[in-house]
Amino acid sequence: MREPELQKLWEENQVLKRVSERNTGATFTLHDGPPYANGDLHMGHALNKVLKDIINRYKLLQNHKVSFIPGWDCHGLPIELKVLKSMDKATLNALTPIRLRQKAAKFAKVTVNAQMNSFKRIGIWADWDSPYLTLSPEYEAAQLEVFGQMVMRGYIYRGRKPVHWSPSSRTALAEAELEYSENHVSKSIYAAFKITSPSSSGLLDEFLPNVCLAIWTTTPWTIPANAAVAVNPELSYAVVELQSVLESESTSGGKQQKLGSILSSGIEKPFIIVASDLVSVLESKWGVKLVIRKSFPGSVLEHCRYLHPVNGNECSVVIGGDYITTESGTGLVHTAPGHGQEDYLTGLKYGLPIVSPVDDEGNFTAEAGQFSGLSVLGAGNAAVVKYLDEHVSLILEEPYKHKYPYDWRSKEPTIFRATEQWFASVDGFRDAALDAIKRVTWVPSQGENRIVNMISGRSDWCISRQRTWGVPIPVFYHVDTQEPLITEETIEHIKAIVSEKGSDAWWYMKTEELLPDKYRDKASEYRKGTDTMDVWFDSGSSWAAVSAKRDGLNFPADVYLEGSDQHRGWFQSSLLTSIATTGKAPYSSVITHGFVLDKDGLKMSKSVGNVVDPEKVILGGKDSKKEPPYGADVLRLWVSSVDYTGDVLIGSEILRQMSDMYRKLRGTMRFLLANLHDWNPENSVPYSDLPKIDQYALFQLENVVASMKDSYDNYQFYKIYQTLQRFAIVGLSNFYFDVAKDRLYVGGRVSYTRKSCQTVLAAHLLYLVRAIAPIMPHLAEDIWQNLPFEHTLEDGSVAKFAFDLKWPDKNEEWCSVQKDDVDFLSVILELRSEVNKILENARTGKLIGASLDAKVYLHAENPDTVSKLKELASATNDADALHRLFITSQVEILPSLSEETTSGVSYAGKFSDPRTGEIWIGVTRADGMKCERCWVYTKDVGSFGDHPTLCSRCHGVIDLQPQASPAAAAVA
Repeated sequence: MREPELQKLWEENQVLKRVSERNTGATFTLHDGPPYANGDLHMGHALNKVLKDIINRYKLLQNHKVSFIPGWDCHGLPIELKVLKSMDKATLNALTPIRLRQKAAKFAKVTVNAQMNSFKRIGIWADWDSPYLTLSPEYEAAQLEVFGQMVMRGYIYRGRKPVHWSPSSRTALAEAELEYSENHVSKSIYAAFKITSPSSSGLLDEFLPNVCLAIWTTTPWTIPANAAVAVNPELSYAVVELQSVLESESTSGGKQQKLGSILSSGIEKPFIIVASDLVSVLESKWGVKLVIRKSFPGSVLEHCRYLHPVNGNECSVVIGGDYITTESGTGLVHTAPGHGQEDYLTGLKYGLPIVSPVDDEGNFTAEAGQFSGLSVLGAGNAAVVKYLDEHVSLILEEPYKHKYPYDWRSKEPTIFRATEQWFASVDGFRDAALDAIKRVTWVPSQGENRIVNMISGRSDWCISRQRTWGVPIPVFYHVDTQEPLITEETIEHIKAIVSEKGSDAWWYMKTEELLPDKYRDKASEYRKGTDTMDVWFDSGSSWAAVSAKRDGLNFPADVYLEGSDQHRGWFQSSLLTSIATTGKAPYSSVITHGFVLDKDGLKMSKSVGNVVDPEKVILGGKDSKKEPPYGADVLRLWVSSVDYTGDVLIGSEILRQMSDMYRKLRGTMRFLLANLHDWNPENSVPYSDLPKIDQYALFQLENVVASMKDSYDNYQFYKIYQTLQRFAIVGLSNFYFDVAKDRLYVGGRVSYTRKSCQTVLAAHLLYLVRAIAPIMPHLAEDIWQNLPFEHTLEDGSVAKFAFDLKWPDKNEEWCSVQKDDVDFLSVILELRSEVNKILENARTGKLIGASLDAKVYLHAENPDTVSKLKELASATNDADALHRLFITSQVEILPSLSEETTSGVSYAGKFSDPRTGEIWIGVTRADGMKCERCWVYTKDVGSFGDHPTLCSRCHGVIDLQPQASPAAAAVA
């Protein structure tokens, strides 16, 4: 059976269903999260899903009934944007909300199905027949239930405050919906606001009426909304006199800077107030000689009045917080409570007006006067700067490159804008959330600090969005007063409707139908709200809609697994909604992974051409030489090989290495299968009767599998990859398989040593197939479908699939090897490596051809070492004999080193170990004649008249063999 056939079995869930029916263990819920329904499967999705699938399959072998629920967030804005972009203007004009939602739902389901098929091809097991989708009525109803509970607990409120706003998407955004551009360039300005009324102290009287406050801003478009200038009471400020305007080229910004009208020649220069520590910096930047005339603490400036530079109103100087520093700017902060978080808090303290003369599309409103209709990020910004310059308020204009928030979907810059929005107040349950975080296991551990920092600094969560696609916020507004109507009865009534008809009902049903009986006679006084919930509230309710609702699942879930960016997204929104409504975290452990980068550590981009497509990795590209088809297991093996807790690299060379590793591992498993072709479990040799080398091999196997189990349990899959590489490929092939070939191929089909070896090989096969199954299920199942014997389960049934098995229990008998024996056999393996080096020298010197042409001499001074070496050299079974372990014809232990004993030794060396002392090694040609069958040199070759070319062992084997048929002989 090959991969496509096995894939079909898993896609139909036949194997999983069979195993689940048999399984009676505990339930292990591996909770899935987004990716969003945004089209193509990419390598990050593949990494994410394979990590989950490895855990899923391992837990299944651990006798846990696994409930892995695939999930996508289908209320994401990309769907709405893609649907809108796909339409012509006429279609858009005729588009109603319900039609848009229908088109978006169709698009989402098609995309989900495409991604689902891609995940199946990677070999992902899940409940594909009933995935959770946020657009399903039962999910939406559960989400409304969470919202309602938060409302009843007083955690939801409506307020006017600045939020991240996307003009391109025309909606509010949460922090998690932003990405920050490092290359954004803003038009920054230094401006002067003229003081009209100094504080009562009379400190500035001597400079009136020609003294100004200097401010710096990277958002000149917010100047019309200015309500105050804030100072830091702890900083020192100075009144400076402007003298001798320098050449503009001498300023720090060079030709990119533009001097404002205040610095123009012929203009009377005002006195300027700035932070004392910034005088020298500003002197250089402005190209002006600044002379300090008076210094004073910032606190004395409070309540000074200045003239608003645009509308002419009088505004006050206020005391701000520690956000006012001397790291940049002037030390005085232009404050617009409608356009900044710190500004808003300062505004609340002083009762400042929250002005935000900007509409949903990012254009100035009529409230901005002459700037009305202009884009604040374009022409409006430039118009404000020009106005300030014309009215002698501009000191300097210059470009400023800095980090700036962009809408992560439209890739366009955002603004801060005060609007009426719905918020979840995190203040009410922040301490409970921080306490719950401590009881969650975070992998890697630094994930805990990351989410603690995010939660501890969060006050409110803006949960409303101005979109058509999504779950509605179930609120009605009074037509006259605009007061919201949102009660337990209204929410419960809407939840019942949505659970039956879906959230589309909010758009096509009338207000009187959506209101409960209690309010129906007043329906004409209310209108439906048009806001929908933040997509993170959608996905953050998955614990309530899935874990807490579905039969066989647990709440809290055992594991949440997603990318490290979800600390500010799904992990956080799930935690907040769960703590607010249940008082506990929705997960017991959280695993995060990094991002997938190209081979050079760069972000993948279609425009750059460095994208690694998981589908091409599996199926191959058009040019099979450049893009060969590796199959799903090679991709999965790569996932297991990386330390996913950080960013990971992938490229053609890495995939080739993975393919080589896969082929070698497959070769190891083929060796095991091939040498068990005639195996019957009834022929197993009891452990106590096994040769020492076989007991040692089982000891090693038990320890290796225990180590792999520990790595699985701790989600350290890269350690499993390393273990497989060392043990299954290097260790077994280079030693046990190497020395076993003589027993398997030469020692006789029914010989004791062959049966003992097959006993060990069968154990390795049964253990390793289970160890690799979570990572390479296709290979594991391929092995199992070619198993040459039946494996019986504890209940007496035959295991038809690899995942019918359980993870092997610890075998105490295999661990019972004496420590001295383990240590000595470990030394023998190291000694073997040294012997091989000397044999290679002898081969190079033409003394021998193959290692079987050689005889090895050993001498040790340590009596205990001598005794143990003699015991192995004279072993009664071929398996433990030293010459079999060295794959030479003879080994002799020398009692002493003298000219007589070493005279014929052409090649020699030494091996030293604290456990054995020094061991001398010598190599000569072997004694006797070469057996034609086994190629071992012995003195008894020629002793048998019927077979003069055979040694006694081979003669006995031939004599025991039944008469073979001509066909069998031909095959042999």
